[in-house]
Amino acid sequence: MREQEQPQPSGARRMFGDFAPALVGYTDAVLFGDVWKRNELSAKDRSLVTVAALTTMGNTDQLVFHLGFAKENGNSEEELIEAITHLAFYAGWPKAMAAMAVAKQVLGEATEKESQS
Repeated sequence: MREQEQPQPSGARRMFGDFAPALVGYTDAVLFGDVWKRNELSAKDRSLVTVAALTTMGNTDQLVFHLGFAKENGNSEEELIEAITHLAFYAGWPKAMAAMAVAKQVLGEATEKESQS
């Protein structure tokens, strides 16, 4: 009898495991469970809003995950680059430049992987 395949642990669980179980639980069940599954916005739109919010706040560490997630949710590289460029005028040039550096790293790696397949 084959063992049932277990789903991969979430990013929150990999980062914090038993160290912060309440934060992991809220992240997995509420944020990515309830909030991201609401029908009022598509996953693509939620990702674009999230990238915009993280850029505006200067949270480049979180952008590493969310730019890739935005692509998985249907945003094109061009849309993401354009959104960050647009935000330079609203969030500030330094925040947009920092976000674009992360985008170049994350999206460049994704493009490289796609071209190798």
